[in-house]
Amino acid sequence: QLQLVESGGGLVQAGDSLRLSCGTSGRAFSNYNMGWFRQAPGKEREFVAAISWGGSRTLYADSVKGRFTISRVNAKSTGYLQMDSLKPEDTAVYYCTAGPRSTYSISSYPAGYEYWGQGTQVTVSS
Repeated sequence: QLQLVESGGGLVQAGDSLRLSCGTSGRAFSNYNMGWFRQAPGKEREFVAAISWGGSRTLYADSVKGRFTISRVNAKSTGYLQMDSLKPEDTAVYYCTAGPRSTYSISSYPAGYEYWGQGTQVTVSS
């Protein structure tokens, strides 16, 4: 089992930045692609960003492209989501997730991932 723990969420104002971290343990983080999803109240879980196991490929939702940056440091077993120019519509619980290792295929669907963290709340006020 791979355990994931998110941190770094909080309450910020529109235009501010936050960096979420996803710490992992239990298995080699480098064996997994990593993704971030989010879920706002009353809405379905939606894809935010994903990164291949080695970090060479990334994928972003159109709604965050140019504002969010996903990264990872395998030596630290940690992934990150840098969120800049935050908007009120970014308010949600953010989940870190890990799925099967692949360089050429990065999933944007929850079914493409096997392990999930408990989530961290991000609230952006206007």
